[in-house]
Amino acid sequence: MGRLCQTDGLTEDQTEILKAVRQFVEDKIIPVATELEHADEYPTEIVEGLKELGIFGLTIPEEYDGLGESLLTYALCVEEIARGWMSVSGVINTHFIVAYMLMQHGTEEQKRRYLPRMATGEVRGAFSMSEPALGSDVSAVKTKAVAVDGGYEITGQKMWLTNGGSANLVAVLARTDEGVDEGASVYKKMSTFLVEKEPGFGEVAPGVTVPGKIDKMGYKGIDTTEMIFDRHRVAADQLLGGSIGQGFYQMMDGVEVGRVNVAARACGIANRAFELGIDYAQQRETFGKPIAQHQAVLFRLAEMATKVETAHAMMVRAARMKDSGERNDVEAGMAKMVASEYCNEVVEASFRIHGGYGYSKEYEIERLYREAAFMLIGEGTSDIQKMIIGRRMLEEYKLR
Repeated sequence: MGRLCQTDGLTEDQTEILKAVRQFVEDKIIPVATELEHADEYPTEIVEGLKELGIFGLTIPEEYDGLGESLLTYALCVEEIARGWMSVSGVINTHFIVAYMLMQHGTEEQKRRYLPRMATGEVRGAFSMSEPALGSDVSAVKTKAVAVDGGYEITGQKMWLTNGGSANLVAVLARTDEGVDEGASVYKKMSTFLVEKEPGFGEVAPGVTVPGKIDKMGYKGIDTTEMIFDRHRVAADQLLGGSIGQGFYQMMDGVEVGRVNVAARACGIANRAFELGIDYAQQRETFGKPIAQHQAVLFRLAEMATKVETAHAMMVRAARMKDSGERNDVEAGMAKMVASEYCNEVVEASFRIHGGYGYSKEYEIERLYREAAFMLIGEGTSDIQKMIIGRRMLEEYKLR
């Protein structure tokens, strides 16, 4: 492996885990990624291999049969997996977020019911916050949960569920207006519910329908879906944490670690694009010498490498801050914004180095070009990150 994306201060366990994941990526993901992606085929064998490696339970505490590793370890594993094929990192991302939300906010009963089976991959998680007309405006959630006979009845339509078909446990954000003061903040009128369903499409639980996969430009292989609720009943003990009105804060906590995850994914894509670009630049000759020896290409490679390193360093810092218990909304937002923007720039630079061949589906860079675009919008656009960062900077540097 090259010198880029190295991380100082890792433990022996972290180093061994990363070594195993890196080898798995080289042996089991990179050789088949482009073929599976072009066929939009779910990577079943790869997912089973990740289960055997323990990736699904990487951050779940040992008392719930997980490996008890840190967010940093997880992010570095995601970076490696995304370097092989970004869609595979998506398979575990939403699962990880749901497990994290359970670890941080679930009741003890909820943790014991789900976490051990999530650690093995028997229970696969997805989370559902967005809606067709929602975007990043979470305050506009219309899906509603009404208290009925000691439980709740959920009605509404959700959008952009990663793993919406393959998951069997979905964390769903819904409005819960009842029992909350009319003048209370809209953010205190939301709750998260743990919805169990069968994997697949069609009616996957009474009152729950997953119409099918959404056809996308990239991010293929993985199932991205809608989810429609028509008076779906859940028991009261399926309310995450057991208290209404906490859903927004629970989801935002999950999204915060999700932003570190997306930053890690962007770092992985960028690193792979750099590898492909620098390899091609040494093989392709024009005017009697490899194009890497032309100053225009050499400068481009230097800029690409610097952007990969910068994004990686910011992602690592954001993960370490979260692991230390510090507030990291700014650092996660910065890492996500920089990594996703630099990822697109590095991929485009590699695409240009490849010239006409980069436009051919025979070359891996064509796939990366389509995958990189998703990094700009996943877990909040760059504009949303700028709003978060800018507001916090005004707080920190307020005139006195």
